[in-house]
Amino acid sequence: MNLELDQSAHAPKLQPKPAPGRLRVLHVGKFYPPHMGGIETHLQALCGALKASCDLQVIVSSDDRRSVQEVIDDVPVLRVGTLLTAFSTPICPAMPARIRSTNANLVHVHLPNPTAVLAYLNSGHRGRLVITYHSDTVRQKVLGSLFEPFLQAALRRSSAIIATSPNYLETSPALQAHRDRCHVIPYGIDIAQFQQCDPAAIDAVRRQYGDRLIIGVGRLVYYKGFEQLIRAMAGVRGKLLLIGDGPLRPELQQLTNELGISDKVVFAGEIQNARVIPYYHAADVFALPSVARSEAFGIVQIEAMAAGLPVVNTALDSGVPFVSLHDQTGLTVPPRDPAALATALNRLLDDPGLRKTLGAAGVQRAWREFSLGSMAARTQELYRSVFGAAIASQ
Repeated sequence: MNLELDQSAHAPKLQPKPAPGRLRVLHVGKFYPPHMGGIETHLQALCGALKASCDLQVIVSSDDRRSVQEVIDDVPVLRVGTLLTAFSTPICPAMPARIRSTNANLVHVHLPNPTAVLAYLNSGHRGRLVITYHSDTVRQKVLGSLFEPFLQAALRRSSAIIATSPNYLETSPALQAHRDRCHVIPYGIDIAQFQQCDPAAIDAVRRQYGDRLIIGVGRLVYYKGFEQLIRAMAGVRGKLLLIGDGPLRPELQQLTNELGISDKVVFAGEIQNARVIPYYHAADVFALPSVARSEAFGIVQIEAMAAGLPVVNTALDSGVPFVSLHDQTGLTVPPRDPAALATALNRLLDDPGLRKTLGAAGVQRAWREFSLGSMAARTQELYRSVFGAAIASQ
C-alpha cells in the first residue's frame, strides 16, 4: 500500500527523507523525557516501539525559550521554545508553523494539552489526525470550560480517538459525542524489564528497610492521595516506602511527624527508570491510593504487577481499577478512606499465600493486556484503518 498521501512543499526539518511507502507520523505532546511524567514516559515508549515501522517525528514544548532539535534513541525530537507558562500550560508561538512544516501524513496529538490543540488547529495540516485522550481537565475547571470549544473542534476533526481504558471512555463527558471514533488501547510497558532484577540489589533494599514493606511510587501531588496512605499507616503493621518527589513533600512529612509514625514512613525521593525495579521486588505490596480522576490510569500499577506485586488501588471512575482488578490482581478500596486502605494492606501483609496468588495473576494480566508490543500493534492497526478509510474516501 502506498501511504504517501500528503505531499508538502517544505523539506522535513526533523529527519532525513522518509523511506518510500512508510507512514510518516508526527507525535505532538506536552513534554518528552528526560522530563518526568506519565504521558511523557508513554510517548517515549510508544515512539520507541513504532519507529521500526513508521517514519516518526516528535514535537513538544521546551522548558525555556530556546528551541532544541535532537535525536533520542533514534527518534527525532523538536522541543519548541516556550514564551511563557500560564496555568501549567506552556505557550509556544512557533508550534503551529513547526507542525505545518513537517511532511507528516498523520499527526498524533496527546491530550490534555491546550497548546497542542491550538497549534494543530492553526497549522493547516491536511492529513489525518489521531488523538490519544489521556485525561479530562479535572482541577482547572474554569480554564477547561473556556477551552472546551477548541477541544471539541479538534475531536471533531480527528479520524480516530484513543482512550486508554473502557472505564475512562464511559465516564469522560468530552468523549460522549465522538463514541463512533473512539478506540480503547491501554498503555503498555516493557514487562520483561520489570521481571528481571539483580538478587543482590533486592537483598540490599530488604536489609535497609526490612520486611512487611509497602511501596508507593509517584509525584507527591494532590491526586495521588498519599495523605490518605500516610493516615492509613497509623493502623498498618508494616513500613511504607514512598518513591517520588513533588510540592506536597513538606506537608506529607509534617503529617507523618504529627501522627507519630516517622519510623513507619520513608520518603526516598525520586528514583528513575530501572533503578526503581529492585524496590518493587523487595516490597510485599504496592499501593496506589489516588483520590481524583486526574489519575486516569496509573501506569505504575503495571510496573508493580510485572514485578509480581499485589496492588491496593482505589475505586475511582477512571482507568485505575481497570488496571488491577479487585480480588484478582489486588484489592480495591473506596478513595479517601484510610481505614479501608489500612484493612486491605494488613490483609495482604498477613497472608503470604494471598499475596502470591494475586501477584502471579498480576504478572499474567500485565503480559496479556499491557505489554509494549500489544500497545504498539494495536496502534499500528489503528493507523492502518485510518489510512484505509482515507484511501477509500478518495
